[in-house]
Amino acid sequence: MAAHHSGSTSRRRRPAFTQPQAAEPTRHPAVALAMALPCAVLLAVLFGGWEQMANQAQAVAELLGH
Repeated sequence: MAAHHSGSTSRRRRPAFTQPQAAEPTRHPAVALAMALPCAVLLAVLFGGWEQMANQAQAVAELLGH
């Protein structure tokens, strides 16, 4: 029985994390904002941050008005 050998002439593949990566196109800041804003609003509503932000905005408006 002969074992199948790949031979010494074949090159071993490097793991994917060591292979050079192609330059990814950069994302436009508006796209990043559109992705993050819904999540931020949801978290603010779920954890009560919305009311706190409204209170802070009202306090700033009062300070500017006086």
